[in-house]
Amino acid sequence: MASISQQQLPKFLRGISIRQVRLGCGLVLFAYLVSHFLNHALGNVSMEALAGGVYYHTLFWQFLPVAIVFYAAALIHAGLGLWALYDRRQFRWKAIEPLQLVLGLSIPALIITHIAGVRLGQALFGHEKLYPQVFFAYWVVWPYKIWLMLAVMTIAWVHGCIGLYFWLRMKAFYKNAAPFLLAAAVLIPALAMLGLYQGGRSVVDSDSKEWRAENLSRQQVGTAAEQAVLQRIENYFLIGYLGLLGFVLLARGVRALHERRAGMVNLSYGNGKTVRVPKGLSVLEASLRNNVPHASVCGGRARCSTCRIRVIGDCAALPEPSMREAFVLNRVGAGADPAIRLACQLRPEADLSFFQIFLPQTTAATLRTSSPSRIGEERYLVSLFVDMRGSTKLAEKRLPFDTVFIVNRFLGAVSQAVLECGGQPNQFVGDGQLALFGLASDPQTACRQALQAAGMISANIDELNQFLSHDLREPIRFGVGIHGGEVIIGDIGYRDHMVFTALGDAVNVAARLQDMTKSLACEVVVSEEVRITAGLAEDSLPQQEVTIRGRAEAMIVRSVEHASALSALVNDLNAVAVQLPHDVAV
Repeated sequence: MASISQQQLPKFLRGISIRQVRLGCGLVLFAYLVSHFLNHALGNVSMEALAGGVYYHTLFWQFLPVAIVFYAAALIHAGLGLWALYDRRQFRWKAIEPLQLVLGLSIPALIITHIAGVRLGQALFGHEKLYPQVFFAYWVVWPYKIWLMLAVMTIAWVHGCIGLYFWLRMKAFYKNAAPFLLAAAVLIPALAMLGLYQGGRSVVDSDSKEWRAENLSRQQVGTAAEQAVLQRIENYFLIGYLGLLGFVLLARGVRALHERRAGMVNLSYGNGKTVRVPKGLSVLEASLRNNVPHASVCGGRARCSTCRIRVIGDCAALPEPSMREAFVLNRVGAGADPAIRLACQLRPEADLSFFQIFLPQTTAATLRTSSPSRIGEERYLVSLFVDMRGSTKLAEKRLPFDTVFIVNRFLGAVSQAVLECGGQPNQFVGDGQLALFGLASDPQTACRQALQAAGMISANIDELNQFLSHDLREPIRFGVGIHGGEVIIGDIGYRDHMVFTALGDAVNVAARLQDMTKSLACEVVVSEEVRITAGLAEDSLPQQEVTIRGRAEAMIVRSVEHASALSALVNDLNAVAVQLPHDVAV
């Protein structure tokens, strides 16, 4: 029978890996934990409230379909935890990640006492142990067990919260939701533990012959022989589980020896750094083992693409991407390029040369707030270049502070206009500024926004001139160049000095057009590209044919003597656009 290809599978199945299964099982277990903790919290009200809460709790979780899902999730999650211990070759992760693994592996050994005493007692002998019986056992018979219960509650809760953090921290809503999630993460276990304390104290205060006769019958707690059977089961489980952990650790050692005998590979990072590692390690594990900084927001779980690398040279010898790796790469638009791989998933069998796409300093916070364009993307943008005229002359007879104050007020007036019209101030060069339009809009809207911004700049500068009229010998003047076209946008710079900007001919042309405002004696020069895309009439602005420095062919531009005229033109266009649907409907 022919195997099913990745493309034949539904999209949601292509995105499922072991980590997604572990996450799904963990969410089921965490939902049970929240339900159980909220039930414990009812102890702050009364024992009757505890009894009522546990009735509905067990009614839901022991409903057969739910119980099947719950126990399957528990077994799968525990099994995958052991697999994670075996599979992880490198433990030099951030402390929170090995902490999560250790806490998770300790839970079965700590919880078996409670499971054997309550669930197995009910399943094997029909015991009816509820809160009164458990409180009596933990507070009166074996007081040390209350500390064991509080410990396992804390460990299970912290383990679950770490897992939720790793899952949610890359979500767009996480920054706003984090304070509320933190409050819930603190309050729920605190109220649960306080509820257990209040319930236990109530049982201790109620302890009497009559109370014991009513709550400690054979039907409720069983016989000594039955308790002995449960104790043996508990001991056997602990021995078996610890033995299983030992077997996993032994298997890790055997695998390490086998990998070393299988050979070593060289990984070259493209910056002169080369490491030699055993076959079988992922590129990310190799980086961590050799203390090479490597971005990995999700910790190597294939939930993000920040560990992405670009392979240099022939990619034919590389192992095929797993279903999960292919899914992640397709999500970021890199699935069609065989040279782009996830470092956490690629386990090279031969020497490999590559370079990292993301900077090692990339974090979950920067990933949430950034888009694919931060690492390089080609887009149609409208560039608006504005420059203050006569700033050198302005500074001749002024104190440096005064000059800086005036220039900052000028740039502030320009930036306010750009932002209000939907653009983004981008670069500040002396008394000039580059603004970008179209990062979140279509080309026509971007062109109209840039033209509208030029008109608003004029109005803002007029207000600034009036405000500074007593301090200026002559009004501030300016020149604006506007041009649109395909540019490359992304983060440019070095280490901590990265800035988001645009590169390309369209940006350079906008700067040249701004220079031409001096020779054409106007405030704004608009390229024909922007005029056409914006939808302005051909006779709306004077036409000029100019030669742009650095370009062989002449270029048609439109000169605007007073930038304020652009506001009226764009307003007319927008008014027509608003009325058009109504007119068509009529």
